[in-house]
Amino acid sequence: MSLNEEVNERRKEIRTDGYAISIGEWLSLYENNEIDIHPEFQRIYRWSESQKTNLIESILLGIPVPPIFVSQRSDGIWDVVDGLQRLSTIYQFMGQLKDENNKPIPPLVLSGTKYLPSLEGKKWEGSADLGDEDPNSIGQNMRLTIKRSKLNVSIILKESDETAKYDLFQRLNTGGSSLSAQEVRNCILVMLNKDFYFWLAELSKFDKFLECIALSDRAISESYDIELVLRFIIFSLIDIKELDSMGDVGIFISEKMRVICTDKNFDSQYWGDLFRKTFTKLADNTADNSFKRYNLAKNKYSGGFLVSQYEAVTYGLAYNISEGTDNDNIDERISGLWSNQEFTNWSGSGITATRRLPHLIPLGREVFKK
Repeated sequence: MSLNEEVNERRKEIRTDGYAISIGEWLSLYENNEIDIHPEFQRIYRWSESQKTNLIESILLGIPVPPIFVSQRSDGIWDVVDGLQRLSTIYQFMGQLKDENNKPIPPLVLSGTKYLPSLEGKKWEGSADLGDEDPNSIGQNMRLTIKRSKLNVSIILKESDETAKYDLFQRLNTGGSSLSAQEVRNCILVMLNKDFYFWLAELSKFDKFLECIALSDRAISESYDIELVLRFIIFSLIDIKELDSMGDVGIFISEKMRVICTDKNFDSQYWGDLFRKTFTKLADNTADNSFKRYNLAKNKYSGGFLVSQYEAVTYGLAYNISEGTDNDNIDERISGLWSNQEFTNWSGSGITATRRLPHLIPLGREVFKK
């Protein structure tokens, strides 16, 4: 197929539309449940109060705001693909934003900016008693200015290929984004299968798992703990042949995630049990040393979390637990990795996961076998 034919074929898969909508109309869509902004994302995104104020300032000053991307579902409701934080900020400032339990979120109070220092302490409306006479209210004039301001919307119509919105979301939220790779995956998961996302998140809070990984607060805030759970699901029982054509690991994880979370035959009970058995065994033997470097000269563990050791240990142990061939000498097996040349050759810094995994996964399966 020629490039021209490929382009024409793909263009048929994505049908779009676009126009400008007033903020008043955006609010009406939200109040009538005609738009899904995925309130679950609020715990994933990290806009600061100053970023929120800057958006309101831009609207007041007439500074163009990037368009909102939505996908039209079969029931006609719009799924927000990109622009959730912008819409959430506006709804919060107007006192209408609700969380995933449909409970009101406290209205946004603005802070002063370089161009509008008088925004400090301003709210959409003042107290019920004082109304617009409340010095903290932005007043009716400003409220109408905001309501009449328009935001452009780009719509992926329901006739489009089902995966188009997830591809678009990933492209818009990677590369220069404040979101980590797993945070982007989390958002896609919520759109694809909300229950699967919550299941992963629940596993990531398993006390034995947390005891073993000993991650920094920053890593956890960026959902690296959830990524480690997802990696466990993808790589523990993977067919080794798949690793030869894996390509970029980040893309591989995202694509595998899509397949798994939409698979009606996925056995979450089985995988949950295997996950808990694996980390209970590790916690009972090596605890927070499970993924730390073993210093042969000093005969002790030291340093922080090593993903290469996580790959060899966790996937290897889980595989053998599933096969009924796991070994009880966990501490000895883990510390012994550091005298294994295959492991030290492929676990060093600068070796990408794409090159590393085809060596470490088979090695881990062999090391933890009876």
